[in-house]
Amino acid sequence: MGKPQLIDFGEVYSSYAAGCLDPAFCLLVETQAALRPDVGRAVARAEAIAGIFLETEDAATLSEGAAAKALAMIDAYEADEAPSAAAIHQASEGLDEILSLPEPLRDTALQSFQTNKWQSLTRGIRRLKLEADSQAEIELYRIEPGCTVPRHSHKGSEFTLVVSGGFSDESGRFGPGDISVKGPEDTHQPTGDMDGVCFALAVRDGGLKFTGMIGLVQRLIGQ
Repeated sequence: MGKPQLIDFGEVYSSYAAGCLDPAFCLLVETQAALRPDVGRAVARAEAIAGIFLETEDAATLSEGAAAKALAMIDAYEADEAPSAAAIHQASEGLDEILSLPEPLRDTALQSFQTNKWQSLTRGIRRLKLEADSQAEIELYRIEPGCTVPRHSHKGSEFTLVVSGGFSDESGRFGPGDISVKGPEDTHQPTGDMDGVCFALAVRDGGLKFTGMIGLVQRLIGQ
């Protein structure tokens, strides 16, 4: 599939298991684990190790009423699910495709779909901004077969997980469960594979820098 990356994902999985990973990257890890059994096993091992270390820690005393407050928060969350679901089902554009996404990503996409909607980037390319209580930029891309994301570089690091379908760029081909990692020094132009629509989850700590006409417009409007 894609070009081997230099990121130590074992360390990422360990951070996830320890509960100290940014929510955006938690979503990335959980979605990848749902797509790839080997990643799921790696995450499970990391969680088991983290559990062993946790058992050696001194127990913390809960504040008075903490358990009752936690249960109340759960009840409030579940009470909000019904109207949210009703609002979601009133929308039709792209709903079936979102419902087919892996569960860790599907829930976040459904919540975000209520307010953000799909945005067209160029022909055959749409993106949905996701909300995950993170300062990182999180977007779900929908790339139709043979369509190309405008050539761009990055203001920071970008991690793109292929959820379904696939895309190719200058560094190779990426299929379901693969993660493409790009930095500020990388410029690329992903093109959707011809065997179906590609959905990709992108997490980045900086925006995109487009080239060509889109880049000119981007600079003119000060983005």
